Amino acid sequence: MPRPIQAIIHTDAFQHNLKGLRASAQDARAWAVVKANAYGHGIARVYEGLRGADGFALLDLDEAQQVRDLGWRGPILLLEGVFEPRDLELCSRLDLWHTVHCNEQIDMLSQHKTQIPHRVFLKMNSGMNRLGFAPQLFRSAWTRLNALPQVDEISLMTHFANAEAEGGIDQAMRVFEEFTQDLPGERSVSNSGAVLLQSKREGVSADWVRPGIAIYGSSTDYPMHDASHWGLLPCMSLRSRIIATQQLKAGDVVGYGATFKALEAMTIGIVACGYADGYPRLCPTGTPVLVGGVRTRTVGRVSMDMITVDLMPLIEKNVRAQIGASVTLWGQDEAGHVLSIDEIALQAQTVGYELMCGVASRVDFVVV
Repeated sequence: MPRPIQAIIHTDAFQHNLKGLRASAQDARAWAVVKANAYGHGIARVYEGLRGADGFALLDLDEAQQVRDLGWRGPILLLEGVFEPRDLELCSRLDLWHTVHCNEQIDMLSQHKTQIPHRVFLKMNSGMNRLGFAPQLFRSAWTRLNALPQVDEISLMTHFANAEAEGGIDQAMRVFEEFTQDLPGERSVSNSGAVLLQSKREGVSADWVRPGIAIYGSSTDYPMHDASHWGLLPCMSLRSRIIATQQLKAGDVVGYGATFKALEAMTIGIVACGYADGYPRLCPTGTPVLVGGVRTRTVGRVSMDMITVDLMPLIEKNVRAQIGASVTLWGQDEAGHVLSIDEIALQAQTVGYELMCGVASRVDFVVV
């Protein structure tokens, strides 16, 4: 039989999260952001759960082709736009909308031969300082695009660098609104953090919103708020099983480097999961884990293929701590108990995004 580790993809959780985010977005249409192979979940695996979106937003042309091949006939947006002139040919063939964030992309469009003009999203740099035209140059970029016969409708777009911080949305919106005043076109501004906050504040209005990580059941402002605070369900559950147990005496050590020493007699379990599966090596002793529905902790260092867990909380609850017991590394266990991916990410000094994207190809993915 294969190793018992699996990544469970919950289609109903995608549907639930998308419904809640759409409600928070008020009357705006919603892109489902599926870049990075749907944040590591797999575009083909999440497609059924996200078909209720108004469009799909992504980065790669191969991913756009995949979404079309799955049967999607609605809008697809390239969030970084095109990278070279020949990409525009595929945009024409697949009917892709694409972001324009620099003069070089306008130059490419001006040389593109097409019978059907393109729908573009002109991006402003409102403080993120990654992609986009400086506010003072935005109107001139719009004027250049608007003069091109290769361009049909121009939408206006920005990205919030600090949506969760006090005043972070307001500051970016003031810049965006000041320099887009009187320009025609639909607006797209809100990422996950702004969408979650939108139902509780005024001043953010848009025709399109772009929820990303929240669709997948992760909180943008953890640990201030966890996913359940926002009504989000985990869409990926990383599960494995106990493959061995060890009885320790006081003074026994565990794992490479002997970083954990037992203070008293205890039972530990060995779990078929390690950093080669995508579980973060930086997770220290004490990282939470669910075994048989009971919350316990890791002990010792994470190995390539195994981690060790404290089974004493199970024994204290009269839960059988044995080989074959189910282990949930993050997500939801079979009984519905939830261990947030954000909690594990915090222990590993990273974010849930990275854990989702980092699950290894050797892990068996199962869609339920």
